[in-house]
Amino acid sequence: MPQNNSSSRHLGMGNVTEWNEFEFGIKGKTSEAYFQLSVYDSGTIRIQAGKYAEFESNPYAVLQSPKTVKFSIENDSNKITITTDLLRVEVKLSGFLIRFFTLDGELINEDDSLGISWIGTEVSCYKRVRPEEKFIGLGEKTGNLNRAGKAYTNWNTDYFAYGVGDDPLYMSIPFYIGIHEKANYGIFFDNTHKSVFNFGASTNRFVYFGAEDGDMNYFFIYRPSVSEIISSYTALTGRMELPPIWSLGFQQCRYSYYPDSEVKTLANTFRDKDMPADVIYLDIHHMESYKVFTFDGKNFPDPKSLIAELKKKGFKVVVIMDPGIKTEKGYLPYEEGKKQGLFVNYPDGEEYQAQVWPGWCAFPDFTHKQTRAWWAEKMAFYTEAGVDGFWTDMNEPASWGQFTPNLIEFSYEGETVSHRKARNIYGMQMARSAQEGSKINRKNQRPFVLTRSGYAGIQRYAAAWTGDNVASEEHMMAGVRLVNSLGISGVSFSGYDVGGFAGEASKSLFARWMSLGAFAPLFRAHSMINSNDAEPWAFGEEVEEISRNYMKLRYALLPTIYSKFYQSTLDGLPIAKSLAVSFPLDQKVFQTAYQNQYLFCDHFLVAPIESTRDIAKIYLPEGSWYYLYSDEFYLGNQEIYLETPLNYLPVLVEESAIFTTQSPISHCGEETDGILSIHLYKGEKENQFVHYEDDGESYDYLNKGFFKRKINYSPKEMTLILEESSGNFKSKFHSVKLYLHGFKTDVLTINGKSEPSQVNNFAFLGKLSEFDPLPEHDQPYYEIESLHSITFEHLTTEITISGLF
Repeated sequence: MPQNNSSSRHLGMGNVTEWNEFEFGIKGKTSEAYFQLSVYDSGTIRIQAGKYAEFESNPYAVLQSPKTVKFSIENDSNKITITTDLLRVEVKLSGFLIRFFTLDGELINEDDSLGISWIGTEVSCYKRVRPEEKFIGLGEKTGNLNRAGKAYTNWNTDYFAYGVGDDPLYMSIPFYIGIHEKANYGIFFDNTHKSVFNFGASTNRFVYFGAEDGDMNYFFIYRPSVSEIISSYTALTGRMELPPIWSLGFQQCRYSYYPDSEVKTLANTFRDKDMPADVIYLDIHHMESYKVFTFDGKNFPDPKSLIAELKKKGFKVVVIMDPGIKTEKGYLPYEEGKKQGLFVNYPDGEEYQAQVWPGWCAFPDFTHKQTRAWWAEKMAFYTEAGVDGFWTDMNEPASWGQFTPNLIEFSYEGETVSHRKARNIYGMQMARSAQEGSKINRKNQRPFVLTRSGYAGIQRYAAAWTGDNVASEEHMMAGVRLVNSLGISGVSFSGYDVGGFAGEASKSLFARWMSLGAFAPLFRAHSMINSNDAEPWAFGEEVEEISRNYMKLRYALLPTIYSKFYQSTLDGLPIAKSLAVSFPLDQKVFQTAYQNQYLFCDHFLVAPIESTRDIAKIYLPEGSWYYLYSDEFYLGNQEIYLETPLNYLPVLVEESAIFTTQSPISHCGEETDGILSIHLYKGEKENQFVHYEDDGESYDYLNKGFFKRKINYSPKEMTLILEESSGNFKSKFHSVKLYLHGFKTDVLTINGKSEPSQVNNFAFLGKLSEFDPLPEHDQPYYEIESLHSITFEHLTTEITISGLF
């Protein structure tokens, strides 16, 4: 009989043979490996294990170094214990098994007896499951909100028209959050090789995460709440920069709009039809033979004049950039890249080539600093023409055949690694190059970069969209879950192709998707070549009016949305937030019927519903809720039924909510009427809203070029206080109109002076025209009846409104 080959069998860590303290924790050896535990902060512990004394590096995801925090180390004959101000970590000397506890002794998480181990180069960590434990996150992953019972692979993949349960997709974010009755925790496995997370698929013994190579290198994050865990994760991997405000408006894309006359017609139609929009995309047909850093001289003979004309109408232009560089003699980007050694090569130095849109292509090595600088230099071609934003596509990297050889090599910041280690990081580094290029070429203008591929930390460089989805009801719902999962995983700025990219949406599907898109961080419609027109006016008059209503609502809400984006740059929390973040122990939020529901900008409860359904069963978590369109009041902790006509997406507003709106505009560069509307909803909870403004485009806000103030609601004191503003930016609003939802206050006191309130009906959405006189074709119209309001000057000093009842 042949002897057992140890490389094909499980090999555990073995027993701890030596260890010692160092500045940030402990490190040492076992009989089979080396280990290190580092205290990054009071609630974040980094666990490293490898077969070699020097651990592998990943220079891309983690920005934070260990902090100097107070912790203690104790040991006995069985274990080593590290205690911080938030948790206790026990390392069992026999088998190197780790357990995490709260300070009051509750078990948060523990290793299975198999612990950290190897099968050949494959490294894994096995964890025991707590009773009723749930798992959320992992970024761009299809399937249910709760990942339990499923397994997922991280391997960035170009997947046209993917199924609603298919995996993997375009982006890899190996971070999840575990939830059980005793505690919540996060685990970020920072390994860029192909990795697997198994939450109980084909096994009832454990969950595990592992990679096909590299070290075991994970960060364990404990905080009392899920929100704090997400904030801690984004403190490690970075937070998005404040985007330009125009990128929060409506964006229109098609594969492709050409020639230039079609682009002009598109822009004119938006304005002629009074449909607000800010961004038009130029897809691959803007290029000469699909070659990046070119314009097609036939279809776009004068791109600079075209873009200037679009800017006069208030549009920004975003161009697509694919990584494949056509291997064509005389094509300057190829000649330069080859001469400077900037492309990915085989181990023997020969240039790697694969086929993409232009034909045979070479691929820039974006893991090399010199390549990123060169790419930034080449982007001047676009910025000199007036381009405002950049769309990095096909950056998994994708190629025809979909099977990149693993032996090709990348710089990886000087380490030189194979495709196995570099693939998952490639798209993120291309997005980084695009952001750096935008900053260099568009001085003091905030970049907008949209990426299809990425890795943990991608939020620092780009917004994300969920790739080549399908025009179906199921994909619309799946897109909501994908965006919510990305938010859990640190990517606050994300969205889906409204209307579906592949296939053709029905009238009702497009209308519903437009209403949903208005409550997504990224609001972009996108359709595919050789399909019917899919602009908001292409589906008939009724869908056009429904789309216009929700586009206008989106623009009305921009003061709230922009303020929330600003807040997310500070705390890393999602714009579109799964209910599991705020209500992790509420079992109903994980049920299939309710798992798509989410909070938009903290207080809008959005209940996505297929366009084919006339009635929605909705779950209201704890608290009290108002139906957005009529102010009908509901107690929480119950299931309710709402009629769902096509022109009303189910949206409720939380009690005590505060949000701001503005008057209609056609694009973000247009002035409003100067009145900031504040909507306050009566409730029993105290609440605070931070209103934020700046010029929307520059970096002046970093030098106090902003207007910011806190707005505090106290039901106990029956007051709303607008604190004194901060910053040097003059507010765009000269007046405030306060709407009092649920209140019946006839007289208010403003800074000690009594003022009568006004009473009028109010509607967030316009009434649809009666296109068909038959009564069965009527769509309902909701108004908030007898809504009290009061208008006053928008002072920079404190404003106190009292007498709310």
